[in-house]
Amino acid sequence: MKNPRKKYFHINSLEKGTKVLELLAEMGELSVTKVAEHLGLNRTGSHRFLATLRELGYVEKNQDSRYQLTFKILELGMKTANRFEIRREARPYMQELSLAFRETINLGFRDGLEILHLDKIESLEILRMDSPVGSRAPAYCTALGKASLAFLPQNELDVLLNGVKLKPHGPNTITSKKKLRQELERIRNQGYAIDDEELAFGLRCVAAPIFDHTGLPRYSISVAGPAMRLTEKRMQQIQKAVKKVCGKLSQRWGKPGKAVSV
Repeated sequence: MKNPRKKYFHINSLEKGTKVLELLAEMGELSVTKVAEHLGLNRTGSHRFLATLRELGYVEKNQDSRYQLTFKILELGMKTANRFEIRREARPYMQELSLAFRETINLGFRDGLEILHLDKIESLEILRMDSPVGSRAPAYCTALGKASLAFLPQNELDVLLNGVKLKPHGPNTITSKKKLRQELERIRNQGYAIDDEELAFGLRCVAAPIFDHTGLPRYSISVAGPAMRLTEKRMQQIQKAVKKVCGKLSQRWGKPGKAVSV
C-alpha cells in the first residue's frame, strides 16, 4: 500500500540516493554493507546506489573498497555559495573583525529555524572552535540565529517557534519557549545576541543582524571563541564592533533605516 503522505511526484529512488550522499557527507568513507545498515537497505540496493553515484562522479571507491564523496559535491556547493553576493560584501568587514579580535568570524544565513554558515575567517589563535562553511546549527541556540530571530515580524516568529521543540545542545541551551521569547526581546532592545555555551560547552559567540532590502534580518555576523578568552569585558568590546560592522552592511545591503544603532 502506498504511503498516503507522499506526493504523487515523489521518487523513492531519488530520495534514497540523496540519503546516501548525505550519509557519506556526515560519516566519511563507508563500505557497501555499512551504507546498507545505516539506511535500512539491502546490500544489493546499497551497491546499486553507490555504483550509480560513482558512475556520475559524485562518489569514488578507495583502496579499502570504501566509498567517499568526490570534489564534485564541493563544486556544486561552491556554485550555490557563490550566488550569495553577501559573502563578497561582508568579507572586508569580517577581516576587520578578525584583525581586531583574532577570533573566528562567521557569516550566517537563517534558513527557517537553522543557521547555515556561509563563510568564515578562522581564528588567529592556536586554540579555536570552528563551524565548517556549509554546516548548519539550530538558530535558537546560536548567536547568529538569535540575532536574526529577534528581529523577525511577530507573526513569522510565532509560526517558527510553534513548530519546534527546543532541545539541549550545550550546558546553557534555552529549552523554554517563554524564556527564549524573553531572550529575543532583550536582543531586540540591545541590538546584539550572545551564545554563552548554548550550542556547545566552552564556546561563546557575539552576533548582530544584517538586514536585506526588504528590511528582514536575513544574515548575521558573529565573533566566536573559547569561553576562557571571551570574558564579559571582552564581549562588551566585541558587541560594539560587531554592531557597527553589521550596521554598515545593512546600509549597503538593505534598508538604511533598519540598521541596528551602536
